[in-house]
Amino acid sequence: MSREHISRIENRKIKLTEEIKEQLTVALEKCNPDNPLEMLFDYVRIRFPTMDVQHVIRDILKLNMDYMLHEDFGFYSYTEHYYIGDIFVLTSTDEEKGVLLELKGKGCRQMESYLLAQERSWYDFLMDCLVNGGVMKRLDLAINDKAGILDIPELTQKCDREECVSVFRSYKSYASGELIKSHEQDKAGMGHTLYIGSLKSEVYFCIYEKAQEQYAKLGIPLSETPVKNRFEIRLKNDRAYYAVRDLLTHYDAEQTAFDIINRYMRFVDKEDGKSVPIGRSMTAGRGLSVLIVGV
Repeated sequence: MSREHISRIENRKIKLTEEIKEQLTVALEKCNPDNPLEMLFDYVRIRFPTMDVQHVIRDILKLNMDYMLHEDFGFYSYTEHYYIGDIFVLTSTDEEKGVLLELKGKGCRQMESYLLAQERSWYDFLMDCLVNGGVMKRLDLAINDKAGILDIPELTQKCDREECVSVFRSYKSYASGELIKSHEQDKAGMGHTLYIGSLKSEVYFCIYEKAQEQYAKLGIPLSETPVKNRFEIRLKNDRAYYAVRDLLTHYDAEQTAFDIINRYMRFVDKEDGKSVPIGRSMTAGRGLSVLIVGV
């Protein structure tokens, strides 16, 4: 629904039907900052089959290349890179490598600011990437729990009691303060952490105490940290591509995220030795805001 269409509704030039009213109510609720759950893009890595880095920066990111810094070294065996803030574009003389875009957590937040100024959404941006032959290498969707809904030690115990029905065959848990392997950038202060699925697979989940991480990194008291826990859906290669395809089919990030979670796992309670599904899902009766920008 375009801004012009909404303006015509506000000016009563278009009749507000019950169907449109319901759509607007749902959309507004997803943008409610007071919702206890918030979903956002937390990691994006896309490879473009081109040697034209200017095209990627100018026409896909829609950024001014003159404002980007250049370094004659790269990562992932790329030979050089351009960056502005935490937005990285890597290039190589190897045609098979093409151009690689990498946005980690801070890079995603910064990209959202640019998208907002460009009047684009994540949907628009991802569509532009695919239209230009972009190959999804990684996509992380993060759900911030601002109300302490997730009890990570309890979820770990349920895994121990075989009360997690999952396609995954493995899980790993780390107590608060325990050493987490080097694949985590913020491993020093992630608090209680639960990995469901193999870290080598194309999809796995990471659930950890975000408040504890913020306390360890920034010294913010646990009671003052807005996000208590975080549930990350980490997707690579084909799994990342299919998630983006679903996003661009339904334009509903909430649906995509929870479809993935429900596809791969669910927690149950055992009664008389039998597994009984828990009656309420993580979002049942609770609001979820989705940070898409530009919509």
